[in-house]
Amino acid sequence: MIDVASEERESRSQLAPTTDPPANTAPFRGTPTLSAHAAAESHDGLLDRRSLHKTPGLYIRAWRRFRDNRVAMTALVVLSMIVVFVLSAGLISTHVTGFTPQENHLADKLKPPMTDGYILGSDGNGRDILTRLAYGGRISIMIAVLSALATFFVGGAIGLLSGYAGGKVDTVVMRLVDVLLSIPGLPLLILIASLYSPGPVGLALILAFVSWPGIARIVRGEVLSLRGREYVDAARTLGASSTRIVLRHILPNIMPLMVVYISLIIPGLILAETGLSFLGIGVQVPTPSWGNMLGDAQQFFRTNVSNVIIPGLMIYLTSLTMYLVGSGLRDAFDPRLSE
Repeated sequence: MIDVASEERESRSQLAPTTDPPANTAPFRGTPTLSAHAAAESHDGLLDRRSLHKTPGLYIRAWRRFRDNRVAMTALVVLSMIVVFVLSAGLISTHVTGFTPQENHLADKLKPPMTDGYILGSDGNGRDILTRLAYGGRISIMIAVLSALATFFVGGAIGLLSGYAGGKVDTVVMRLVDVLLSIPGLPLLILIASLYSPGPVGLALILAFVSWPGIARIVRGEVLSLRGREYVDAARTLGASSTRIVLRHILPNIMPLMVVYISLIIPGLILAETGLSFLGIGVQVPTPSWGNMLGDAQQFFRTNVSNVIIPGLMIYLTSLTMYLVGSGLRDAFDPRLSE
């Protein structure tokens, strides 16, 4: 017989509405809940922030690439030794040679190296060459670095203003730059130095006056390409002032370019200073300079060639190492240039 009661119970159970499980019932294993999703997302965000903090910045990556450049690192070591040598001029004069840069002994003129206490010999006026080499290097490098800094700030500021302002300001500034670039640099330097007979600081400012148009043109071109980028437009849309856009969004992006350019023009500034001093219109005697040391030694190069070789070699080594360091910085900041 068919159990009618059991069939009725089964039909009732099938028609009965389903109810949610109680709150204390554990979910099925393997089914993620909303809190689990939130915890996982917060954990992933924490990992992303930590990875961003660990990511090296532009300058750290550039230093690592520069450190892997053996030629640039060797040049940096040699240049550091030269800088330490010229900065130690006072110690060399007091504890090594015992002579001042202006002290002369006519009875000891044109002494060869390692003779009578003259480690590198004496010049035509009986002055110690090693002492004058250290003091002269301090003057020559100081003039080049001071001129480079003035070029950096003046040329960089003018190029930044011209590129961001545009319009008539850009036109006037660039026409002035074109005029200055069309004048040969060395004759202009000779003319200005002959008229004013400047000291070391004045000579550095004259070199900067002749050098700033180059970096101004380069910075202006880079700013023109940056001011139309998306992040600059976004900052302008959010209400950022022009000063904030220039200082926070444009200047940091052109700073590596300016640093590399300055490091590459310092050797040329050293050669310009030594050339003017060699001609007698730069640093004046008795203040020592590598240039006027060469100028004083030219009349004795047949009888005492070391007086010519020693300052000339220092000029060559300093200019070469600075150029190699600048080239290494260029490759470090933009490795595509070396490919």
